[in-house]
Amino acid sequence: MTLKPYFSSSAKVWEDISWVYGIEEAGYAGWEIVGDGNYRLDNPACFKKIEEVIAGTRLEITVHAPYGDLNLATLNDPIWHESIRQICTCIEHASALTDRVTIHPGYLSPVGKLMPQKAWDLQKEALRQIGKYAQEHSVLACLENMISIKEFLCRVPDELMGMTEGIEGIGMTFDFGHANTIGKVYDFLQHVKKADHIHIHDNNGISDEHLALGDGTISWNTVGKTIAAQYSGVVVIEGRSIDEAKKSLAVFRRCFL
Repeated sequence: MTLKPYFSSSAKVWEDISWVYGIEEAGYAGWEIVGDGNYRLDNPACFKKIEEVIAGTRLEITVHAPYGDLNLATLNDPIWHESIRQICTCIEHASALTDRVTIHPGYLSPVGKLMPQKAWDLQKEALRQIGKYAQEHSVLACLENMISIKEFLCRVPDELMGMTEGIEGIGMTFDFGHANTIGKVYDFLQHVKKADHIHIHDNNGISDEHLALGDGTISWNTVGKTIAAQYSGVVVIEGRSIDEAKKSLAVFRRCFL
């Protein structure tokens, strides 16, 4: 299987874009743009800077859609529609750069906890609308498994697969750092053939620390061997700095390739 390492950093969405050149210098094949802060794709000035940086490198691109304060499972109708709108707008602009966009599922608000089936149904309908829009723009919108906050939908494999099943234009991003916060790394590995996109980063099994590979409790020898045998495509290493990107890439090359 062929694996291509990309780097992404949600910690840098408010920083000057010059740091991105360090991704290529560190040895990565691509950059996953977190479409928030100074990297909102719907902001013409931001998009222009992004295009200039891409043109000055050989980096390939994937995109992570904005997620702050959005909720695809909210029972608040105006917020639900706005959440869909922002993700679809991101997909539209991202389609000029990539065919993969990762999106977050929604979560149960205090009101949603009283009507969990309604929240689930709203999330499914949001994905149908997003998937249709993604197809129209030749993009696969990949729903990502979430961390150990019980209000989030799609924390375990069965729920992620059940949420996305049968919806055209929607795929799955398996995030093994997120999986480790709920002790589900091996559960996700059992289904890794079904992944359309992969994120990796480390933590100590409790919170979403986004540590460099090898600085937490995930067994990258096991994870890397399994992914390399059953998955082909982009593996996005998430981190907080270029120094961490370099450290993680060394572990990736040792365990995945």
